[in-house]
Amino acid sequence: MHDASLVLGVLNGDDIGHEIVPAAVTVASAAAARHGLRIDWRPLPIGRRALDSHGSTLPEGTLETLATMDGFVLGPIGHRDYPKGPGAINPHPIMRKHFNLFANVRPTRSYPGIGCLHDGVDLVIVRENNEGFQPDRNVVAGSGEFRPTEDMTISVRVITRLGSNRVARVALALARSRRKLLTLVHKNTVFKLGCGMFVEECYKAARDFPDVTVNEVIVDTMAMRLVRDPQSFDVVVTTNMFGDILTDEAAGLVGGLGMAPGLCIGDGDFAMAQATHGSAPDIAGTGRANPYAMIDSARMLLDWLGRRRGIPQAVAAADSMQRAIIATLADPKARTGDIRGSGTTATMTAEIVRGIEST
Repeated sequence: MHDASLVLGVLNGDDIGHEIVPAAVTVASAAAARHGLRIDWRPLPIGRRALDSHGSTLPEGTLETLATMDGFVLGPIGHRDYPKGPGAINPHPIMRKHFNLFANVRPTRSYPGIGCLHDGVDLVIVRENNEGFQPDRNVVAGSGEFRPTEDMTISVRVITRLGSNRVARVALALARSRRKLLTLVHKNTVFKLGCGMFVEECYKAARDFPDVTVNEVIVDTMAMRLVRDPQSFDVVVTTNMFGDILTDEAAGLVGGLGMAPGLCIGDGDFAMAQATHGSAPDIAGTGRANPYAMIDSARMLLDWLGRRRGIPQAVAAADSMQRAIIATLADPKARTGDIRGSGTTATMTAEIVRGIEST
């Protein structure tokens, strides 16, 4: 058994990140204290404030410092609003590539009373994170999107056997720990080589998980079925762009992006907790930001690190967080307005902490 301690980076990000990341740290700290887990939180600059203070949205030395830790919490990044300049880059793809965080694990769960379109939804979409159509992460140098003439733009999609196989293995292992059902989402009827390779590698990986039932759904059919019968899915694995779209659709079923946590993982014991929503500058500073996604992302981080590193106190802390989160979501006075509540970021955070400390 490992020492019951973790060193975690804290990167607030932009806009509402400066409200919801501290909320997540507060809740995780309360759960850690309740179960004898020591967490050394280490703040690091990132985003617009880092650009203003350090001349870069991803200051030199940040990646090297993070590499000495067990993982980190990253708030939403508002890179679309960054000013033009060499230091104003989007840190997301750089961080995922640097730490080989190729699997983005995004759960979708419905809770009563918050405006979900369906009851009984409990699925996880595992999105490949480091290749696909996204031009900022599918090549080592240059860009996967280019314009040969003024009237033509070409976008390159990269699918590899390694990338497909390793994300499939993450999804299969997750399915094994849940209801033992994995759905492959693709479009090999059109992308015969790209999606064809992805599907081939998923089935190759599945040979090592004979207890997991594997089926497949074409992506457009999947978009429809998420609306009609999301309860029929357990774990879903798909390529980068499809996963990007389907996870937002799934979030819409259960109350919006404020209810969309995420964890980025790879082959090692290092992970990044990152809610999947944007930085919402229009509500920054108003106390209206829903902290659920960020808090639950931190919970996922503690649970994953606890299981990977053999730290039962971290797993117990995550369990306490989950119980308190569920209880708080049942209270309209505590939860935020986007999920049919009358509370604020602060009231929701305080109620979750109270739930942890009272159990």
